[in-house]
Amino acid sequence: MSLLKAYFALLFLLCVNVFAKKDVNGDFYVGRNQMIYRTEELSQEKFLAYSPLSNGTHLREAVKNILVPRVVGSAGHTMVRDYIASDLRDLNWNVEIDKFHETVPILGKLHFHNIIARLNPDAERYLVLACHYDSKYFEEFEFLGATDSAVPCAMLLNMAHVLQEALEPFRNSKLSLMFIFFDGEEAFKEWGPNDSIYGARHLAKRWEDDGTINRLDMLVLLDLIGAADPTFYNFFPNTEAWYSRLISLEERLSNADMLDHYISNGISRQYPNRYFQPNTMRSSFVEDDHIPFLKRNVPILHLITLPFPSVWHTKDDNESIIDYLATENIARILRLFIMEYLLSSQHNE
Repeated sequence: MSLLKAYFALLFLLCVNVFAKKDVNGDFYVGRNQMIYRTEELSQEKFLAYSPLSNGTHLREAVKNILVPRVVGSAGHTMVRDYIASDLRDLNWNVEIDKFHETVPILGKLHFHNIIARLNPDAERYLVLACHYDSKYFEEFEFLGATDSAVPCAMLLNMAHVLQEALEPFRNSKLSLMFIFFDGEEAFKEWGPNDSIYGARHLAKRWEDDGTINRLDMLVLLDLIGAADPTFYNFFPNTEAWYSRLISLEERLSNADMLDHYISNGISRQYPNRYFQPNTMRSSFVEDDHIPFLKRNVPILHLITLPFPSVWHTKDDNESIIDYLATENIARILRLFIMEYLLSSQHNE
């Protein structure tokens, strides 16, 4: 991620336009396949069944296994790749390693490996959640990248574990779930079109050529998550209805007292200081792994903390700054979002 990204992140409050929050249950949207779909709220029965699901022990274990220096080509990079792939294979996900090589600044020729995990490898359509698993190269210090992006990777693995039983019906459905762990998101010298998002650029081009990209309903990209009090914003009008579902699910959980919260003088600090803000930026200045897919008209939800965590690209982006309470809250919202999306879209088939 570039300094330009950080600059614009600091100016984000100048760029937001408030949109009226509304009940989007029953809203219609046009899918990537040009079919018209209707968003449907998760039923109360399903909401109460899925909301308590959690596995904090696994989440912490996953973070521990990923939170090592993992610059592309290093031993740590290989170890983390093998861990992610093995963890998902153990849950009977179909895991593909997308291999390619490229010559990069400073480090020369490197071998990259995107990790692609499908719940149903034969599905016609996919909801895709993604993050990057490489860590940035710094000559001056050893960078761990807790928020960038060990915690998002751990969250995806944890989702697969926590929702294992709930996801069973989608092992054979036309619409299913896909996780992508991008390699080479970080620049090796200076962020630019040829020194950044190596894995995303490669995979988007490959899938454009073979037609796979037309099977992606939406790509939800997680980045810079793990510190306390994260806030997220909507960027894209064509996924605004689904972003609004995140707002609604957060409110629903809070109203049901199912979000963990800090108590100060008897008052919850988490709410109404919400995570998913009812605001939108009509232009996204934040470059990330979604860009090659956005250029190919894949609908995007970019869930990146704004403003960036204060430890961004410093040696302090380590385990000490991880707020597991906030991380679990975000994970709970996203788990419900996954189930709401899959069930709602399944009704449209």
